[in-house]
This record gives sequence, structure tokens and C-alpha cells, in this order.
Amino acid sequence: MAFLPISQEDMRNRGWDYVDFAYVIGDAYVDHHSFGPAIISRVLEQHGYRVGIISQPDWHNLKAFSIFGRPRLGFLISSGNIDPMVNHYTVAKRRRKTDAYSPGGEIGLRPDRATIVYANCIRRLYKDIPIVAGGIEASLRRLAHYDYWDNRVRASILHDSGVDLLLYGMGERSVIEVAQALEAGIPIKEITYINGSVYQTASLENVYDYIMIDSFEEVREDKQAYARAFLIQYRNQDPLTAKRIVQPHGDTYVVCNMPQMPLTQQELDDVYELPYERTYHPVYEKMGGVPAIQEVKFSLVSNRGCFGGCNFCALTFHQGRRVTCRSHESLLREAKKMINDPDFKGYIHDVGGPTANFRSPACKKQEKEGVCPGRQCLFPSPCPNMEADHRDYIALLRRLRNLPGVKKVFIRSGLRFDYILADKTYGDAFIHELCKYHISGQLKVAPEHISPNVLQLMGKPENHVFERFVKKYEEENKRLGKKQYLVPYLISSHPGSTLKDAIALAEYIKKGGHKMDQVQDFYPTPGTLSTCMFYTGLDPRTMKPIYVTKDPHEKAMQRALMQFDNPKNYDLVKEALLREKRLDLIGYGSACLIAPRADDYPLRKQVEEYQKQKINYGHRMMGGQKRTNKKQSNSKKKRLNRNC
Repeated sequence: MAFLPISQEDMRNRGWDYVDFAYVIGDAYVDHHSFGPAIISRVLEQHGYRVGIISQPDWHNLKAFSIFGRPRLGFLISSGNIDPMVNHYTVAKRRRKTDAYSPGGEIGLRPDRATIVYANCIRRLYKDIPIVAGGIEASLRRLAHYDYWDNRVRASILHDSGVDLLLYGMGERSVIEVAQALEAGIPIKEITYINGSVYQTASLENVYDYIMIDSFEEVREDKQAYARAFLIQYRNQDPLTAKRIVQPHGDTYVVCNMPQMPLTQQELDDVYELPYERTYHPVYEKMGGVPAIQEVKFSLVSNRGCFGGCNFCALTFHQGRRVTCRSHESLLREAKKMINDPDFKGYIHDVGGPTANFRSPACKKQEKEGVCPGRQCLFPSPCPNMEADHRDYIALLRRLRNLPGVKKVFIRSGLRFDYILADKTYGDAFIHELCKYHISGQLKVAPEHISPNVLQLMGKPENHVFERFVKKYEEENKRLGKKQYLVPYLISSHPGSTLKDAIALAEYIKKGGHKMDQVQDFYPTPGTLSTCMFYTGLDPRTMKPIYVTKDPHEKAMQRALMQFDNPKNYDLVKEALLREKRLDLIGYGSACLIAPRADDYPLRKQVEEYQKQKINYGHRMMGGQKRTNKKQSNSKKKRLNRNC
């Protein structure tokens, strides 16, 4: 099966004189199921629709949007696999130098806020054509949201872009329902009934069973209103329990329908086994290819959804908390295709998804009643109803690594260590298999922090849970005679994290002997509970105020503390330690984070004075202790004499 057309010539080669949908995408065209546009376009093709791909069009030239002429049914828009603003800017709001989703890694081939820009270009060309937006950018901005890059609350992207309909979440079902409705001649403005969609209306006359949240104007001006509105959205993400959400925007209403039901296992298998080319379009070869394919070309996506519930993760808003997984047979068939690829070297790079070791819903209740809106499955401790079971994942990994031609099967996507520990029957067996077969020298896991307060706001387990896993991991590697290390993912400057917390985290890194080659500063992206905390300074679940650092200099100090041994961070680490009066961490002892530089005479002097005071204080304490011991000894003698 060939790539879908990207030009008039491609279209004619297929014998087409029109397309049903022109699909405008912000990424280079990669026909692999790890790329959302590839899935949506292939699903439409499977249902008989003709799709033409307009990849990374020049938004300064309207002709770039008309290469297929006027599509029969409408335009689709996806700004790409990663939010364009995250793709373009670091958390410090500096422009990135490369774009892994563009040919040759070139930056600047898509605009900021690409969905809005693309929609405006299309509307200037075709005034009345249906425009449907989807993908991560649209999904997470479906209602009024805090925008970190503008540092203000923006309206729903539906309102700002002028698109007719927005599809959020995983859109396979939704897009087919839209296509069939348009095919049947239903005007786009009347397609208001599809789950997983958002639309605008001037009247609520035909809207029912909904929750009205604070208006865009109210949440823009009042942070408490924003927190209230966000929490309602957050707790209405399950298709079995969610209500419609209505948010006034000026004289109109943005109506968010209930989420779509997750695909069944058979449906998921079918989607991932569509006839993808499994690589980028050959037009990019002369430009150096598309870097993003390297990480996924020989990886297997085994599941969707995540009940982990980390507050800084947007998966709850996009894929949802209900886990669905592909069958062993489907994954084995895909693995065999990989083996036959001439570039395959015998290594399957990953078998996972949002969380690798989730292979089923958290409990049976979720399938009939939905997820609990006010309770997490793993936080603050595993729910008694959760069924932690690694048997299916162990069996899958065994079958994959026993395929002829496979040398090694790695696990690189996230493993929930608390879920492994919660599996009292098969958790140890999984750790054994993991250490013996599925690691290449080091395992990356995500404790994220060590401060109890910060972990609570992150929705992560307490540090002693991670330490239990570390102990089991080290003991198993010792039994196997392997030297395999643990690399923790940690986040600095998360809401609730003070400079004291950051220093405590640095001490933990030092004590554990960890080398933090990569560190992550908290990035406030739309659709997360943590971003709501960052913007409002409130925990929306309790409305209690929390500490949030927005000062770029303090954020730099918190980040630098995670790499205290990097000479470039010396001044920032020094400033943080002095600010918190932690001279005990400056010096030459094993617990010290930095040593005074030879040319830093003022700091050396401070440290020397501190050491003298410490020694003098120790001597006074010892002297006092001796006097106390002497008094106690004399008192004891007197008591003995009296007794005699």
C-alpha cells in the first residue's frame, strides 16, 4: 500500500480527481501509527474516504492549502504529535534549535499556535467549508485554559480559531462519525451529538444533561473561578460518568460533549494493523529524513490510557484513565514485520505505552461504572480494589523475545514502580525478568521528587515506596551478577517545591550517587492539574493556597541544584545554599554539594568561620556533656552511700 497523496501528481497517480478530506498537519508526513495523523488518515481510508495530506504548509502562502483544490467534505487540522508551543520553546521560553518532527530536524516549519493559523488560512480560501480540528493542541485547549507562553488565560481554541468542530482525545471513532454525517448531507453546524467533540452554539435550547462552569471571562479574571472550572473538567473525563460541560464565551457557549468510549481490544488491534508504510515519506530522504521515526520505528505500542494519575501529565485529558491493550497476536504480527525490515538489527526498542506495565483496567468496576472521579488508583496508596497483575505482560515479553531474529526486547517507556510493588504475587517475578532480559545497563524510572509535600501535589507515592523498589532492584541484579543502574527522572520547581525542597532533593541525589545527565524543570502545559496549581497558586481539590515559584532566577537555582556537580551551575548552587543558610553543604566532606573555588575567597572565609563555630560548638557540647556525666556520677555515689 502506498503513502497517501501529498500532491496533485500523487492524486492523479491514484486515479483520483478529488479528495474527500484535505488533512493539514504540522509535522512532516510519517506514515507510522505512533503519529496521530497517520492513524486518522488510515482509518478514514479504511472506511472508503479519500484523504490528501498537506504537510507543514507555508502559512504565508494561501496556495499551499489548495494543492488538492476544494475537498469534497472538508478540511481536517492537526498541529502535530507535540504541542507546537512545547515543540518550539523550552520551559525557559527560549526558542529550540531543532524539531524532531520536521525533515532534517529543521525548526520553524510550522507556526506557533498552528491550529489557529492553519484554520485562518483555510477560512480565507474557502469561506463556508467544514473545518474539523483535532490532535494534542486542540484536545488540551478545548475550553478556556491557562497559556504559559502568553502568561494569561486564553479562550477555547475553538473560539479563537473559528473551526466548526473540535475532536478531543483519541479520535478514530469520532472522525468516522463526522465523515459519515457530512456524507449524509448534515450541515457541519448541526453535527453536535458526537461524543468526544466540542462545538459552539448561540443557544442551549437543544443541549441537555450538562454542567455549566464559570465563563471564559470569569476564569480569566478570577483564579478561584479558574480552579473551580478546571476541577469540574478534570472530574468529567470518563465516558460512563461524565456530563457535558458548557462554558460561556461572550455571547456564545462552548459545549464539550462526553468523551468517547475507549476502543475495544479488537478495534485497537485493527487500528494498529492498518497498512502503514511505517516510515516517513520518501520526499524527505534528501533532507535527512525525519528524526522522530528513530525512536519508534522498532518499538511496539501495546496499550492506551493510564490510571497512574500523575498531576503534571495531560494523559487524563487526552487518552483518559481507562487502559485498553492490544492482543499478543497483534503485537507478535507487528514484531514479525519489524524483523523482516532490512534495517532491523535484532533489537525491539520498547514494548509499552503511556505506562508500560499497565495491561488492563485498574479494576473490574471501571468497566461497568467508570473510573472514580474523586479517587486515584495508586495515590496516595494503591486502592484496595486495584488488581495489580503482571502475568500478561511477562507472558507477552517472553513470546516477543523468543521470536526468531530478536536478540533483545527493551522496555523504555515508563514503568510504575509502585504498581510493581502492589503486585504481591507476580511483582518479584516481573523484577527478575526485567533485570535479566529487558534492560541495557540502566533503567529509567520516575520518582520525580523526595519531598512529601511536593510528592503529594504531584500525585506520586512517598519516597519510601521508591526506596523499596530500589532495594528490590539492586538485590535482584546482585543475584543475577549484573551491574545495572537506576536512573531517576526528577522534576524541579513543581508547584509546592521550595528552595529547601530543592536542596533536600540535591542531597538525595548526592547520597544516592546519581549522575543527572538530564533534568526536567516543571513545564506548565494545558490540561494538567499541576498547571492549574501553577497558575492559581491553589490546589483545586481543596482550594488551599500552595507555594509556587514563578521567579525565573529561583527556578534556575532549583534546576541547577539537581546538577550541582556541573561547574556551570556553581554560582547558582552557591547562591541557593547561602540563601538557605546551608553552609554545611559547602566544603570538602562527602555530603557537601560544592567546594569553594580557589578564587572564591569570600566563600572560603565563610566556610572556615562556619567550621570553626561548628567545632567550638561541638567542644562546648562535649564539655557540657562531661560536666553532666560528672554530676550524674557524683549523684549516683551519694545515692549509693545513703542506701548503704
